[in-house]
Amino acid sequence: MTHTFPVHVYYEDTDLAGIVYYANYLKFIERARTEWVRGMGVDQVALKAEEGLVFAVRRVEADYLSPARFDDDLSVETELEAMTGARIVLNQRVTRAGEVLFDAKVTLVALTETGQPARLPAIIRRNLH
Repeated sequence: MTHTFPVHVYYEDTDLAGIVYYANYLKFIERARTEWVRGMGVDQVALKAEEGLVFAVRRVEADYLSPARFDDDLSVETELEAMTGARIVLNQRVTRAGEVLFDAKVTLVALTETGQPARLPAIIRRNLH
């Protein structure tokens, strides 16, 4: 199942050449992951308040394939690649009219308030199977 999140490129997202600044792709895919989790019915604020758990990015492997520019309409596609009891691996792509501009593999983990690794919440494990 692919989750799609729309992104419009604003002037603030670009560098002097009008090309999306490389670090902003990480912001785009972060927003998409937040909406992906919300779409599964997970309230991350409540998860932190009630269970003391937060999600953290453990690893990102990214390929910048082609530039996005000011005023482009983009889509961020998020797909589950793998899940264990403590880790989620996602494939995320930023596309423009079907062309892949940015491709990333992102590994997420759950952490306690003290920063210790934790088992993924049951609602996540249940909704991803």
